[in-house]
Amino acid sequence: MTAPGRRAPGRTLGEPIAICGPSADWSRVRADLDRHGAAVLWARQDDWRPERAGVPRLRVLLGHDWERYLELTHPRVRTRFASSRVLLKFAAAAALGVPPQSVELGYGLTGRPCLRGYDGVHISLSHTDDLLLVGLAAGGVIGVDAEPSDRVLYGPGLGRHVCTPYEVERIEAMPVAERNPAVLRLWTLKEAYTKAMGLGMLFRFTDFGFSPDRAPTEVLRPDGAPCTVGAWAFHTLSIGDRYTLAVAVGDAGFGPTADTVAGTALDPGIVDVLAEALGEEERETAAADVW
Repeated sequence: MTAPGRRAPGRTLGEPIAICGPSADWSRVRADLDRHGAAVLWARQDDWRPERAGVPRLRVLLGHDWERYLELTHPRVRTRFASSRVLLKFAAAAALGVPPQSVELGYGLTGRPCLRGYDGVHISLSHTDDLLLVGLAAGGVIGVDAEPSDRVLYGPGLGRHVCTPYEVERIEAMPVAERNPAVLRLWTLKEAYTKAMGLGMLFRFTDFGFSPDRAPTEVLRPDGAPCTVGAWAFHTLSIGDRYTLAVAVGDAGFGPTADTVAGTALDPGIVDVLAEALGEEERETAAADVW
């Protein structure tokens, strides 16, 4: 958390980018990163089913995640795991200007994904039902979360598990019809914020909060006092009337990274060798499928 008085980063965010499979137009990813310092993408899981890639190609795309994929036994969990990781790698590849199979994911102690060997772009992942959601940010951390808009969270025990005393007081003062949507927005914001910090569920949702009845601008203490003045940018979004989304982008203090192309961060000779080798592989597989 940041001391009061820090200047707000003023981060904006474009509309979530719909990605309908590997052959989609990825140009908006770089465009949103250049303009806003962050990009949010969403896809349907059916557009990223791993069996469409074929086993050899899927193994290359998953890289170090291949063994973890094989260990999963539940068919739906296995499919979602592969689909979300492949989408995440294609999105990162679009940001870095490299082939997707050259992107390797790493994971922090709480499971937060990162890009191995390149820290200029931060990533986040969420999924619910058939929705896959990816966040990318340059020059700061990012967290994303999505929930079905009809999920019921308002009810007894709100103050014990989800909300601060300040949030409970504000929510109970709302018209009944507005209470569950407000709690749902708070839940996704808290998920996104803790994901961005890499804390996951280690940070209790009753220990911090947001204003339930206004656009999110700051993290609040349990009594409603602000505690992250200007250090974060928060956004609540939606996809039609089906999903409620939240995005949290932290400011590293240096502004967005102006150039996210991986080649600018590596030795040119190494980049040339890798590009040549990966280019050969791309030509060999391009004719077989779009993956």
